[in-house]
Amino acid sequence: RFPLEGNHVQTDCKQCHASLKFDVVPKQCIGCHTDLHSQSLGNDCARCHSPKSWIVDNIPELHEQSGFPLSGSHGSPTCVDCHTSETNLRFDRIGNDCINCHRDDYTTTTRPNHEKAGYSLSCTECHDIFSPGWSAQLTNHDFFPLVKGHDIQDCARCHIDGNFATTSPDCVSCHQDDFSATKNPNHTSAQFSNNCAECHTIDGWNPSLFDHDPIYLLKDAHAVIANNCNQCHSNGYVNTPNTCIGCHLPDYNATADPNHSTSKFPTDCVQCHSEVVWSPSTFDHNSFYPLQGAHASIANNCLECHSNGYVNTPNTCVGCHLTDFNSTKEPNHTNAQFTKDCIQCHNETAWSPTTFDHNTVYPLHDAHAAIANNCNQCHANGYVNTPNTCVGCHLPDYNSTSNPNHGTNQFPKDCIQCHSEVSWSPSTFDHNTVYPLHDAHAAIANNCNQCHANGYVNTPNTCVGCHQADYNATTDPNHISAQFSTDCKVCHGEVTWIPSSFNHNTIYPLVGAHAIIANNCNQCHAAGYVNTPNTCVGCHLTDYNTTNSPNHSSAHFPTTCVDCHNETAWIPSSYDHDGTYFPIYSGKHREAWNSCTDCHTNNSDYGVFSCIDCHRHSNKLEVDNDHKEFRDYVYTSAACYSCHPNGTK
Repeated sequence: RFPLEGNHVQTDCKQCHASLKFDVVPKQCIGCHTDLHSQSLGNDCARCHSPKSWIVDNIPELHEQSGFPLSGSHGSPTCVDCHTSETNLRFDRIGNDCINCHRDDYTTTTRPNHEKAGYSLSCTECHDIFSPGWSAQLTNHDFFPLVKGHDIQDCARCHIDGNFATTSPDCVSCHQDDFSATKNPNHTSAQFSNNCAECHTIDGWNPSLFDHDPIYLLKDAHAVIANNCNQCHSNGYVNTPNTCIGCHLPDYNATADPNHSTSKFPTDCVQCHSEVVWSPSTFDHNSFYPLQGAHASIANNCLECHSNGYVNTPNTCVGCHLTDFNSTKEPNHTNAQFTKDCIQCHNETAWSPTTFDHNTVYPLHDAHAAIANNCNQCHANGYVNTPNTCVGCHLPDYNSTSNPNHGTNQFPKDCIQCHSEVSWSPSTFDHNTVYPLHDAHAAIANNCNQCHANGYVNTPNTCVGCHQADYNATTDPNHISAQFSTDCKVCHGEVTWIPSSFNHNTIYPLVGAHAIIANNCNQCHAAGYVNTPNTCVGCHLTDYNTTNSPNHSSAHFPTTCVDCHNETAWIPSSYDHDGTYFPIYSGKHREAWNSCTDCHTNNSDYGVFSCIDCHRHSNKLEVDNDHKEFRDYVYTSAACYSCHPNGTK
């Protein structure tokens, strides 16, 4: 059960079995061997030791399992280098953090002084524990790369007194002396920015990488002074002007042709000059006032327009040509109060001849064309408020016209309604636009007084307005007593007053027997034409009342005569007793009656009739027996008719 091999090869049984007791010997190593690890590794010694050899030969593999591999600087230490105490080896109090073993290294290091600099206790931020060596393993200076001009290994160059906690990454924190000592240019007096990176790089302090272009582009004439800073910065670099006039004010003031100062030219030099050269100027006069036509000849004679300077030089025609305006006599522009907007009549090519087009104000054609060159014909009183309407010039013609008299007749003063510009007479007035003159009216087309005897104002345009007398004098029929409509065209046309074109059929058709009275109006209109009845009984009530066979009135026949009669003749009646009600002219009742009262026992009401008075049914008891199998039977004539509507059994 426990092989005796390796270190356990013994000949003396008492070595393990004291008093030769074999039943109480422990089966675990710890039962015989003292635990020098204070049970920090448990009781299973076989994890690290074997019976063949006490020396542990698998420590690296075991340490790998613990999470702290033994490699690099940690590849050769013995267990007691790290796991030691006053009396034995301890494995339960050792952490994986570097500081657990290297606290003394941290506190005693002076270049740099880790504790004073406040360095992190996590050594791996700067040291590689898996590479040989301690001090030469700086691995993370990424917050400030040590390259080019900063490729230095002496930490004290930047971290004076070993203070790493407050070292600034700003250039000027190390290079303030360089900044202050620079004289060309003097950075301090010029108040240059102390952000060195704006002009310098870590490749080297000189030459500077300063780019002048983003501030002020040095091109053309300015390019020749690119390396002569004092040309612009003789007074330093603070508030150096970046406008043309800021440097070139002396040039501006010294210019005499033209004198910029007295002329109050704008100080925005780029309006006229370029950076290529100050002279000649690039000023384009056309951008202010184009010099074309007659003005082109004075393009190089500035004083022609600028004799009083360049300030507020007029840019309107009259601003320069008022003298021409005032001295013109044909026509006199001043007296005529002509507009001073010269371009309405003149152009820049020449003052004369004028380009004025009279047609734009008032077209001169037809009769007016003859006076096109005689301005005084219309402008005798000048050119101000010259009328542009016909009556404005032709009021005397209007007032003197007597056939017809325009004034007394209050004719409209819009002459073009009747006249044209070709000729005043004959008039172009078209009567048809007001009231068409055709048929009977055409005969009086040239006799105005026929309708306008009382003048032309409010002349009536309705038939009765002129023909009231004809309406009143008519007696066949009498229009007044008959209260005929005064809308004459209902019955009359414009061709002739008589005969009337009245169509009776539009009101009441005269057909059948009515046709023979078509020309005898009194036959229906004896009492006049107002409220003439248009129903049969309205005219034929007498016929209705006098009829005895049958008596319509006593029988209470309806007064809608068309139910039984037509317009062709009153007799015979078109009433159909057989088809509409009950067969009396055919079937069993044919020739079985003599008068209507045989069945209509109430001669005052033909709605009442009797069946049982003529038939064997006069015996009610007999009739009742004959109909006892009929549940709804009753002994009345109406019941007979409801079951025997055609008189059949």
